[in-house]
Amino acid sequence: MASVTSLTSSVHQRLADALSAALPEAGAGADPLLRRSDRADYQANGILALAKKAKANPRELATQVVERITTGDLLTDVEVSGPGFLNITVTDKAITETLAARAADGARLGVPLKDNAGITVIDYAQPNVAKEMHVGHLRSAVIGAAMVEILEFTGEKVVRRHHIGDWGTQFGMLIQYLLEHPHELDHEGGKEDGEAAMSSLNRLYKASRALFDSDEEFKARSRDRVVALQAGDAETIALWQRFVDESKIYFYSVFNKLDMQIDDPDVVGESGYNDMLEETCRILEESGVAVRSEGALCVFFDDVLGPDGNKVPLIVKKSNGGYGYAATDLSAIRDRVQNLKASTLLYVVDARQALHFKMVFETARRAGWLNEDVKAHQLAFGTVLGKDGKPFKTREGETVRLVDLLDEAIDRATSVVREKAEKVGLTEEEIVENGMYVGIGAVKYADLSTSAVRDYKFDLDQMVSLNGDTSVYLQYAYARIRSIFGKAGDRRPLAHPELELAPAERALGLHLDQFGETLAEVASSYEPHKLAAYLYQLASLYTTFYDQCPVVKPAPAPEVAENRLFLCDLTARTLHQGMALLGIRTPERL
Repeated sequence: MASVTSLTSSVHQRLADALSAALPEAGAGADPLLRRSDRADYQANGILALAKKAKANPRELATQVVERITTGDLLTDVEVSGPGFLNITVTDKAITETLAARAADGARLGVPLKDNAGITVIDYAQPNVAKEMHVGHLRSAVIGAAMVEILEFTGEKVVRRHHIGDWGTQFGMLIQYLLEHPHELDHEGGKEDGEAAMSSLNRLYKASRALFDSDEEFKARSRDRVVALQAGDAETIALWQRFVDESKIYFYSVFNKLDMQIDDPDVVGESGYNDMLEETCRILEESGVAVRSEGALCVFFDDVLGPDGNKVPLIVKKSNGGYGYAATDLSAIRDRVQNLKASTLLYVVDARQALHFKMVFETARRAGWLNEDVKAHQLAFGTVLGKDGKPFKTREGETVRLVDLLDEAIDRATSVVREKAEKVGLTEEEIVENGMYVGIGAVKYADLSTSAVRDYKFDLDQMVSLNGDTSVYLQYAYARIRSIFGKAGDRRPLAHPELELAPAERALGLHLDQFGETLAEVASSYEPHKLAAYLYQLASLYTTFYDQCPVVKPAPAPEVAENRLFLCDLTARTLHQGMALLGIRTPERL
C-alpha cells in the first residue's frame, strides 16, 4: 500500500518553495492559498496578502515567484493574472502518471492513512427499548454509520457505541404489567422476527399505559416496581432483560433493512453506566464542579440563562435522589476516556439537544475528563420534513414508522429498476435485490447529501429519480461504466502518460485526483455531505467525458482507447469506494 502525493500537494510545494526564494522573510511555511480554478487548473491567491505584509508590489512579487518556479514535468504554464494572482496549468503527463499511481494502489486508490490517528468513539443509532423506531431515528444511524466508515478508511481507530434508551421509570409500568399478564410478549413470529417482536411490545405498551392512567392501584404497584428495578431485584431484572432482548430483535431487523451492521457488544445503553452514577456525582461534588441547589446536585454556567435572567443548571442528581440524563452522559464520558482510551468523542445527536451537550461537555472539561488531549464534538443534525416543509407525519398526524418508510422506498425503487430491467436483461432475483439497494441507497443519499445540521424534505419521488443529485444517478453512472468493459473486446484499461488529454479528460482526471483530499476534509470536519457532493460531481464530469470522448464507438486509436478505458476504470472504482463509505451499494448491472 503506497499513498500517492496529489497534484494539489505537488503544485503547492513548488509554489511554496518559489515563494520562500522570492520572499525569504515569509519563511518556508508561506501559504500560496492554492485552489482549483475555472480559469486554469489552479489559482494561487496568497501572494496579495504576503505582498501587503512585506510592503511589496503584489504583481511584481508574483512575477518574481514565477521566475523561481521549477516547472519540470509537473507544470506547463504559470501566469500572473490581475493584481497578483497566479493561474497554474499542470501537464497532461503529470495528471495521467498521478492517476496511474492511484490505480495501482488497489481499493485505497492512493488515499493516505493520516499520521496522527487516534481513537474516536462514535455515539450513534440510539433507539429506545420497547418503542418503535420512527423517521427521527434515521439521521443518527445513517450519518453515524458513514462517519464510522470514512474515519476508519483514513486510519482512525473507531469504537462504535449505541446508547440505547433502556432505563427509566416507564419500565416499572411495563414490567408490572408483564408480571400480571405473563404471555403478553409471546408472538407467532420466530425468534428473529422483528415485526412480530415490535407488535407484541406495542400492544403491551398501550395496554399497560391505559391501565396505568386509569387504575391507581396498578400505578402504585408500577412505582414500587421501579424501586425494585433500581435495587436490582432478580425477578424484576429478568423481566426488564426480556424487554431489552425483544427490542433488540426489532432494532436489528430495522438496521438490517437499512443495510447497516450493528454488533451486540457495541450496544451499551443507559443501564450500562448505572454502577458509575454515584461515583460520578461524588467526584463532581467533591471537586466543586457540582453544587447543591434546592436539594439537587447541579452545575451552573454563566452563559446559560433562563427567560428570567437566572442561571439554568445542568441537573446531575435530582432532589429525590434520582439521576438525570446528565449523570449517565457524564459517566459515559468517563468510561470512554478512561477505559476505551478515546482521544475524540463524537456524538451524532439531534441539533435540538445542543444545549444539553454543550453543558455536559463543559462539565466534563471542568472535571478534567475532557482536555487538550481528549475532545468531544456533537455532530448535530436537523429534522426530517415532509414535502410540505413541516415535520414528517402520517395523515393522521402520527410519527412515521421508519420501517414503513424504508419499505415504500424499496417499492418505488424496484419499480424504477423494473422499467429498465428488460433492456439490461435482469432476472427477477436481480430486480428485487437491486430494488433494495437502490431504495435504501436513495434514502441514505438524500440524508447524506444534505449538510447534517440542515433540515431536509423527505421526497421519495425526487429520491428515486434518475436525474439530478440522487444516489440512483450515481448508481446508474457506475453500472454504465461497468457495461463499457463488456463492449471493449480485447482492449484493456492502460494509462498512456505520453498522450495529450482532451479538456473533458483533464477535468475528469483532476477531479479523480482530489478523492483523498476530499476524504481528509470530510474526516476532519465531520461533513459527509462533502463526499456526496464530490461523487455527484465525479459522475457529472464522467457524463461529459463519455459524451465528448469516444471510448469504444467510434473506435479511437488503440492507445487512446486504452487510456480512456483506464479513466473509466478509475472513475468506477472511485465511485464504488466513495459510495461504500456512505453505506450505499453499487450494483454491477442496473
